[in-house]
Amino acid sequence: MTTALTRSDRRPSPVFLGIAAVTAAAGWATWTGFAANTGLAVFLFVTGAWVVSLCLHEYAHARTALHSGDISVGAKGYLTLNPLKYTHALLSIVLPVVFVIMGGIGLPGGAVFIERSRIRGRWRHSLISAVGPLANVAFAVVCTAPFWLDALAGVPPAFRYALAFLALLQVTAALLNFLPVPGLDGYGVIEPWLSRKVRRQVEPFAPFGLLAVFAVLWIPEVNIAFFDAIDVLLRVLGIEEPAAYCGQNLYRFWRADSPVCVSG
Repeated sequence: MTTALTRSDRRPSPVFLGIAAVTAAAGWATWTGFAANTGLAVFLFVTGAWVVSLCLHEYAHARTALHSGDISVGAKGYLTLNPLKYTHALLSIVLPVVFVIMGGIGLPGGAVFIERSRIRGRWRHSLISAVGPLANVAFAVVCTAPFWLDALAGVPPAFRYALAFLALLQVTAALLNFLPVPGLDGYGVIEPWLSRKVRRQVEPFAPFGLLAVFAVLWIPEVNIAFFDAIDVLLRVLGIEEPAAYCGQNLYRFWRADSPVCVSG
């Protein structure tokens, strides 16, 4: 039997608070130039902020499920923002961070188990799936606020580029997650509206949906079209292409062949 939520079920975990503290300290070091290695500060800042955004993504799913009827999310620890509580920490946190380090792409994470049988109404099921990538959209809007508000005066270049790269990660994560592919949130949005027969036929493919997406992204024409779309969305948010990729170069500080942009 599922019990009522306690205060500890809702309180941010020490793990999340620790990640947030490291992110804040690295952001301060990036802004002030305090760190001897600016690239290392950018790396810690962007990685920490990326993990925070993943936690908020999962929290959005869980919080919406809670208000839709699944009170079990509290006992599972999903409302504490603790990434170690997720069903598959490897898929939700480790792999997304590895993909950022390797290729600078926002891999959609996601491994909170929602007891869908507790939830009534197709709109609620769709909303639970949609709010995760919408959290990434909101995070991107916050990261890009200095750009589209034309408030960059006094913002150090390294911090500006770090924000631009972080926004790129959020936009890629949101766009990929909104794809109507089994296993991704985009499919979760439309799934309640499909017939039972179609859902049964599609269900076996869900574990392979993300792999299929990345296999398709290896096709050069698709890859170019995808990142062209990302660049368009970033420009809408006030970020020109060089800023995001300067941020990526700073982030990958260990690569001697990565040009670093620190001026202007």
